[in-house]
Amino acid sequence: MTSLATLSGRSVPDARLIADSGRKDYWAQPFWHWTLARPGTHAPGDVRYDSATDARRNPDSVAALFTAAELLRNGTTTFVEVGSRVTLQSALAEAVTRLGTRAYLGPGYQSAHFVGTSTGQYAREELPDHGRGEMDAAIEFVQAYDGQASGRIRGALVPRESEVCDLQMLIETSKLMKDLDVPVQIHAAYCPQEWFHVVQEHGCTPIELLERAGLLGPRVMIGHGQLVAENPLSNWAGGRDLEILAQTQSTVAHSPTNLMRRGRFLDSFGSYRDAGVNISLGTDTFPRDLISQMRMASYCGKVAARDFTSASAAQVFEAATLGGARALGRDDLGRLGKGSRADVTVISMRPQTSMRHGVVRDPIQALVDCGIGDDVETVLVDGNICLEQGRIPGIDLDALLDEAQANAERYWDSVHTWDPQGRDADAQCPPAFPTRSPEEHSGPRVRHAVAR
Repeated sequence: MTSLATLSGRSVPDARLIADSGRKDYWAQPFWHWTLARPGTHAPGDVRYDSATDARRNPDSVAALFTAAELLRNGTTTFVEVGSRVTLQSALAEAVTRLGTRAYLGPGYQSAHFVGTSTGQYAREELPDHGRGEMDAAIEFVQAYDGQASGRIRGALVPRESEVCDLQMLIETSKLMKDLDVPVQIHAAYCPQEWFHVVQEHGCTPIELLERAGLLGPRVMIGHGQLVAENPLSNWAGGRDLEILAQTQSTVAHSPTNLMRRGRFLDSFGSYRDAGVNISLGTDTFPRDLISQMRMASYCGKVAARDFTSASAAQVFEAATLGGARALGRDDLGRLGKGSRADVTVISMRPQTSMRHGVVRDPIQALVDCGIGDDVETVLVDGNICLEQGRIPGIDLDALLDEAQANAERYWDSVHTWDPQGRDADAQCPPAFPTRSPEEHSGPRVRHAVAR
């Protein structure tokens, strides 16, 4: 098979703070835990606050190599990054060049952001230059990197979220998409805060806003896209968001585990397909395992539709392969055949350390129902072996994990210095079982041993 993840996910340290935690008044928006800093401070690694010195200190090279290696180890041959800062995009380009995989990269940009107030609430603020500096940097990056690594690195435009990009920025992105001939990825129709901000400011749904800006089409990927007008939770009379998405041939990049972790779901996989919307699959968070994402998409799709025939193994497999290729405008990816690239993922139905698949009647159904990324044995990209017998040539995965763990520990130890409520990491995201009493949550967290 050839697999494509349309959203690669965020770096390990911050994403690990979203499990089973969150504030009710944040409406389960997970990553506000680590981006909403109190005035005068910042969450390390956030480009909107980092100084040049901070950016140089930030361990982007480890995060980038970890990301690219994790995706490759789990069988992904091509990924689209969600719009991290320039330095991380450059590091990802180096990692992809080294590992031999494919990536669509582009620094994110926006005209406004959310900050934590002195009372611990959130507030939306316009950036001093309305984000034009970030946008210019994104254009320069795309022009510099598009086509590198023998064409395996391609550029992408990533206006981060619809509620933090003004209308003019969205209109300009639509024009740039055509001028630069690159795809666009944007988070839209993805959370209650965004829905309310867009309705309040523009009087329309997020999907209607993108239509107004001309920012929909065959090469536009909508991150999540589950809070559309047709969703009963939106209570939007006469909505036609799915019709708009289908007519413009836009793609919804569905990351089921991310949504389910926050108590949300796509309503439903089958209804989007029936409306004619192209669906691709992504991860957007840990684990960056597209095989597991297929299972989550299938199971959640059946439950949401109350129909065991919905979100079949064939449909979610298509979303993980051809769905992503369509979103990128690539008819040479996502399939094996004449005229396609020699990108191949070889999966064992009898991995040496597991009997998980049991007896196999149909390999695709077995893969979706029982498979995980560890079942991937070999990956070829452009006919070159990038992973063999579960090993990436030249990469010590244990050493890489140790580096990532050390960076994560340093990040978690800093949380209390910028959190609006002065919480440390354990108070912000409590462990499954308490290791300290509540009154002890006032300083750097205690490091825990990680067993392998």
